[in-house]
Amino acid sequence: MEAAVDANTGLEAALDADAGLERALAIAYRYLNARERTQAEMRAHLQGKGIDPRDAERSIQALAEQGQLDDRRFARLFVQDKRELDTWGVERIGQALFSRGVDRDVVDDALAEHEQDSDGGEIDRALSVLRRRFPSPAGDRRERERALGVLLRKGFETDLALEAIATHVRHGDVGA
Repeated sequence: MEAAVDANTGLEAALDADAGLERALAIAYRYLNARERTQAEMRAHLQGKGIDPRDAERSIQALAEQGQLDDRRFARLFVQDKRELDTWGVERIGQALFSRGVDRDVVDDALAEHEQDSDGGEIDRALSVLRRRFPSPAGDRRERERALGVLLRKGFETDLALEAIATHVRHGDVGA
């Protein structure tokens, strides 16, 4: 009799674990429907929904094995999107990816890969932003400070931003 009770308890625990995993996966798939996510974002979302941490980890592992949840792919697409559509600089992209829980080596690899694949470098992107925002560069201090603020908010490094502003002022709207 005692063996039958133990067998039933073990069966119930297994069914509960499977039900927890199924619930976690259902929530995870809905969350992935909107856009790509990182593993850290998924973990936080599942915890916020009250999913048992073991079920959350099992569902994240299953999604990663299926190719549905991939931090490297997320970082690569994020870098491409932010560089080309929003003209963000390296610092801002890195900070945004770190805040989403992406590991430093994954961020560095994604940035390096995009740099190899893209035309021009960081200075060319900064000049492009300046030409778009300030078509005729003014030489006064206030205008240069505004231009510096724009580039820093976009995530360009200070030295690079200053170099881009100097080049923009020197060459006027050449290359526009």
